[in-house]
Amino acid sequence: MKTWLLVSWIPVFGAEPTAAQEAVRAQASPAHAAPVLDRSSPAGGIDFVADASCLPCHSRQADLFRGSHHDLAMQPATRETVLGDFDDTRFEYFGVETRFFRRDGQFMTRTEGPGGESAEYVIAYTFGVEPLQQYLVHFPGGRLQALPVAWDVERERWFHLYPDERIGADDPLHWTGRYQTWNAMCAECHSTNLRKRYDPATDSYRTTWAEIDVGCQACHGPGAAHMSWARAKRDGAEEESRDSTPGHEGIGLVASLARVDSRTEVDACARCHARRHRVSGEDAHGRPLLDDFMPATLDAHLYYADGQILDEVYVYGSFVQSRMYAAGVRCSDCHDPHSLSLRAEGDALCTQCHRPEPQSRFDGLIARRYDTAAHHHHPVESKGARCVSCHMPARTYMVIDPRRDHSLRVPRPDLSQKLGVPNACNGCHGDQSSSWAVSQVEAWYGPERRRGADYGTAIHDGRAGGSHALQPLLSLLGSDLDAGIVRATSVSLLPRYGAGALAELVEATRDPDPLVRALAARSLALLPPAERPAVLAPLLDDPIRAVRIEAAAQLAASLGADPALARRPELRRALDEYEAAQRATSDLPGGRLNLGVLYTALGRMTDAEREYLRATELDPTFLPAYANLSQLYDRIGRAGDAESVLRAGIAHCAEPAELHYSLGLLLAAQPGRMSESVRELRAAARGLPDRARVHYNLGLAEQHLGHPDRAATALKSATRIDPREPGYPHALALLYSQQKDFEKAVVYARRLVELAPDSLEARQLLATLERERARMTYSGADP
Repeated sequence: MKTWLLVSWIPVFGAEPTAAQEAVRAQASPAHAAPVLDRSSPAGGIDFVADASCLPCHSRQADLFRGSHHDLAMQPATRETVLGDFDDTRFEYFGVETRFFRRDGQFMTRTEGPGGESAEYVIAYTFGVEPLQQYLVHFPGGRLQALPVAWDVERERWFHLYPDERIGADDPLHWTGRYQTWNAMCAECHSTNLRKRYDPATDSYRTTWAEIDVGCQACHGPGAAHMSWARAKRDGAEEESRDSTPGHEGIGLVASLARVDSRTEVDACARCHARRHRVSGEDAHGRPLLDDFMPATLDAHLYYADGQILDEVYVYGSFVQSRMYAAGVRCSDCHDPHSLSLRAEGDALCTQCHRPEPQSRFDGLIARRYDTAAHHHHPVESKGARCVSCHMPARTYMVIDPRRDHSLRVPRPDLSQKLGVPNACNGCHGDQSSSWAVSQVEAWYGPERRRGADYGTAIHDGRAGGSHALQPLLSLLGSDLDAGIVRATSVSLLPRYGAGALAELVEATRDPDPLVRALAARSLALLPPAERPAVLAPLLDDPIRAVRIEAAAQLAASLGADPALARRPELRRALDEYEAAQRATSDLPGGRLNLGVLYTALGRMTDAEREYLRATELDPTFLPAYANLSQLYDRIGRAGDAESVLRAGIAHCAEPAELHYSLGLLLAAQPGRMSESVRELRAAARGLPDRARVHYNLGLAEQHLGHPDRAATALKSATRIDPREPGYPHALALLYSQQKDFEKAVVYARRLVELAPDSLEARQLLATLERERARMTYSGADP
């Protein structure tokens, strides 16, 4: 079994309120009326100021900013800001009607609310402006909830964000639920200095902001010190102020992005334009990205194996894979940082740099003219001739919002054939096969054309867990790729290979890239607790918080084995940092889960139990909390409670195969319950058809019950899924040996020797089986 680490409400009712509606009304608290303006520093540092204070000196930037997506990221709902049709329009979704109308100057909606009952709500805020606009309503406990029906600005129509599936009131993704709460899920990147101020005792928020939108200080940091410097300069005391004012170059500006290198600028944008999780209790401007946020690696649910975008990942993770990023291209080379508009239209944006003139700033990216038919092989000015069509294909999110892949890669239809990933050619030519696209590309550019980095094969095979992927993943980790996110992905996949990857993972803790170091520290859960301090203790002094806290999280389990470690203040500080980061997300079950894992490692079982239970209360469908809690109970001798937790999780979770697997293993360890275990393992195998280890354990259990045919079927499935794992043919050889079918037993023993040629045990088993086969043949016995 594995450990999983992951304003007042204003309803208006047209009829006599039901009991459920009265109960919801009773939860409303005037003290939690709405997000509150607060420009004070969260940690006693530099305060924020009104963005209007910036206008006298920065009028040009303000003019560009006005009307931008940042400026309009969130606004009070008024006649000027609401774009949707509230002229008593109706929208139906799986039989649920949502009505949009106005009453007494307010924008209103009637739709399905908590418990599935229809209720009326006042629209409090608009969220976004183009290509869609969403709407927020007040809920109890200071929450703002995002309606699931949004306005399509271009087509002027209402549409549902989950058009193909019914999201019922009992679903965690229902608009009234925790995962659609603005305070927890979206707020910090749509407002300036957003502090959600969650109170776990009451499960409520007292959220504040310095500005409702993404204003000047969202990127440049708090402005009070800079304002003091500007006033001193105006009054002729600039030099004196420069000496005493904190901030960049003595002018009090925390993040002066015009004077930083490209990586610092990209990291500043990545605070929001990245798929990431928090690693600090309170983030602050002017720090390295990984002091506050840990970017996601190329995980299977986020990216295709070759690094192309799959889920909504907000640009950073794809851009840092690109040659552009490696060459020093930054966000503002293409996007005006204040208006957010492109610097030029069409291919002119790319030919700012990709032109033959040697004076271009990025000479390393220039080989010839690209805006010619000789390069793109499409009719001039056609869609196929555009740079972005081939090198930045788009993928649509939120039904109508196309986002371009910023990895700026060469189209690889050959990888589509090999790995099943998309390619730009067939993105347009959907009526053709990837084989056709491969032929076209080879005809145009030749078989020895430049293909770009191919790390997709190693990641694809590593995700599948095949033993043959170990060496390619190690090679990827040791490569000179500038994209740390790619090498960090290899680190995240290597722990499944155990001792075979250990030396390289230890070496990765000294990698120059902090993302690689952080993932390496996490991966060294492979080491026994007593062996971790020698490798991980040096990382407690790492300059980057993400690295420190990953090391501390793994060292927590070592405290019992190394009493001297407990006396090291740097470990205590790093553990405090880790705990603060999880507390910052304790309004979501993932933060509670991670606290449970930490407390388990520290031996604080009661605290761990409390956090896991709270995670299941926050989301009764949160599978990892059930899995970890059952594991904790089993560890402390409460096998009955462990079983009860797993059965509760199976009842609540939509896809409980992991819990069936855990329950099967738990029951297998208890005398006389192997039949029950097999039932659970069979359910796990149905739900996890590509997990070789599940089929392997099912096969062993079937064998134990005297079901040789079922055992053989399961073990053969494991072998088919991972043909390079020697344990699976070993089990089949033993199974057929017990059945006296030495012909088949020898076949699998030979495969075992092929996979483990240095194993004396394997060679001895083969020799024994071959002798038995020969004896049976000579004696004429019927096997």
